[in-house]
Amino acid sequence: MTLGPPKGRRAVILVVDDDALITLNMVDQLSDLGHVALEAYSASEALAMLRERGDIDMLVTDFSMPGMNGVELAEAALAHNPGLIVLLTSGYADLPEGIACKFPRLEKPFREDEFHAKIGELLAAPVE
Repeated sequence: MTLGPPKGRRAVILVVDDDALITLNMVDQLSDLGHVALEAYSASEALAMLRERGDIDMLVTDFSMPGMNGVELAEAALAHNPGLIVLLTSGYADLPEGIACKFPRLEKPFREDEFHAKIGELLAAPVE
C-alpha cells in the first residue's frame, strides 16, 4: 500500500468532461487549491494524455460522455496506470442499471467546498 501525493505536494489532476464550462470550472478550482490541473473533453483525449504523461496522480471524470462513459474510462486508465486515483462525477443519483461502479462518486451539482473536501480526502487516502 502506498499513499497518494504527500501533503503539501501539488497533485497533477486530469479533469474530463464533455461540457467545457464544467471542465474549466473544476480546473480553475483545482488550480486555486495549488494543484496542476489538466483538461480533456473526451475519453479518447484523456486516454491519450494518460499514455503521454507519466505524472498524472488523479483522474476526475464525468460519467455521462459520448463514446465511452466515465466508468469505462476509469477502468481503461487504471489498466495503464494502476496507482491512479479516480473520482467519478455524475448528474445521476443512481447510475444506470447494469453499471457497476467501485469508484468514489460526487453527485452533480456539487458545491465548491464538497469538491475541495472530496479531492483532499482522496489525495490523503492510501492507494492500493
